[in-house]
Amino acid sequence: MPTDTDQSFIELSARQRARKLLDAGTFRELLGPFERIMSPWLEPQGIVPQADDGMVVAKGQINGQPAVVVAIEGSFQGGSMGEVSGAKMAAALEMAAEDNRNGIPTQAVLLLETGGVRLQEANLGLAAIADIHAAIVDLRRYTPVIGVVAGTVGCFGGMSIAAALCSYLIVTREARLGLNGPQVIEQEAGIDEYDSRDRPFIWSMTGGEVRYHSGFVDALVKDSLAQVKDNVLAFIKKGVPATHRSDNYDYYLPKLTGFDTAQQASREVTEALFNREDRA
Repeated sequence: MPTDTDQSFIELSARQRARKLLDAGTFRELLGPFERIMSPWLEPQGIVPQADDGMVVAKGQINGQPAVVVAIEGSFQGGSMGEVSGAKMAAALEMAAEDNRNGIPTQAVLLLETGGVRLQEANLGLAAIADIHAAIVDLRRYTPVIGVVAGTVGCFGGMSIAAALCSYLIVTREARLGLNGPQVIEQEAGIDEYDSRDRPFIWSMTGGEVRYHSGFVDALVKDSLAQVKDNVLAFIKKGVPATHRSDNYDYYLPKLTGFDTAQQASREVTEALFNREDRA
């Protein structure tokens, strides 16, 4: 049986990830598969629904303190967000915020493996993601909201905005993070502009390593359960940041408005534009 020091985080299911991040014996799942709260929109389209709609919500403790861990199952519908799964995540975050307001300091960790909104539930999924964004902004006033993107799905679409709203973001080298997924960009701009099958190019633009060096995430870790847990604990201990990344308008807006869009984007251009050292 592998120990935390050598266990892959990526190979764990969403439920296993949530259980492993919580203190032993404290995992309690809310609205789990036996509740059979499923999307009503998939079966009419010939898609087999999943009993938990691909969203695991667990309460427990991290380092002896109350915590909620929300984990998206990337193997179900590419981790896409629909009405039910989105409502489960938003409600968990709202519950944690209410706990904090009532004097129960509750931590929050989001395990993000998602392609964004579920197209079969377009408007309902988009509304749910908006609720998630609002819930993160509310909760992060009281406690750090920590996001983890490990692989293999990555984090795209509206949920990449959720990741950006997190107080701290942890990624592996195998992770990917971007507003639009590679296939979407290729479809809209053409294969000459963006070849979604060119894996080295994709990771050079949206991979965990380049996102870390560009300052969009706070920790780059190996595919290791122990390293993920250690960094979660370190960021909880660090507390709410003085300024959240999404509030740092004075840094980002001049760079974006001054960028020459005629040049081809590349890893070098991105790292030069958003250099971590600029904020040292």
